[in-house]
Amino acid sequence: MDIDDFGGTQPEMKPERYFLGETRGWGMFHDRFGRLRRQFVVNMLGETHGDLFVLAEDFVYDDGETEQRVWELKRFADGTYEGTAGDVIGLARGRAKGNAFNWVYQLNLKVGDSRWRVAFDDWLYLQPGGVLLNRATATRWGIEIGTLTATFHKRPRNQTSLVTHEQSMGQAAE
Repeated sequence: MDIDDFGGTQPEMKPERYFLGETRGWGMFHDRFGRLRRQFVVNMLGETHGDLFVLAEDFVYDDGETEQRVWELKRFADGTYEGTAGDVIGLARGRAKGNAFNWVYQLNLKVGDSRWRVAFDDWLYLQPGGVLLNRATATRWGIEIGTLTATFHKRPRNQTSLVTHEQSMGQAAE
């Protein structure tokens, strides 16, 4: 897939605009054989600090494990992005065009009791109504190990807080 294929599509996806403030997401990871390995809920808070956009992601997994990742992103005049986070190896690089954002990076991913160096090719697609779809392919040693699928929603401005993980998981079970 080529990011230029999304030129002219709407609504326009700019991570620093979409993720500003509170956002909530739900996702799952399937291994390369299609088996569901993990599900999660993520609460995010995006803030601008000078020329940096800081995005804090607080994950709660279906097994009760929690994790936080804090991204620092910088947008350049040519529409490209660079970013770092504590478990990202080197720089993450991205590009936005139309309603799409492509983000590639290597992550020091916790898998059981060990850590794996995993490459992610992350695609986000902004839809009308503020829904953001996410599909990321994970590879290790150049071999696909799985796919992450997620959706994100902005918190309505008049809502005082996002629902808790337990409320969200309970609603999903009903």
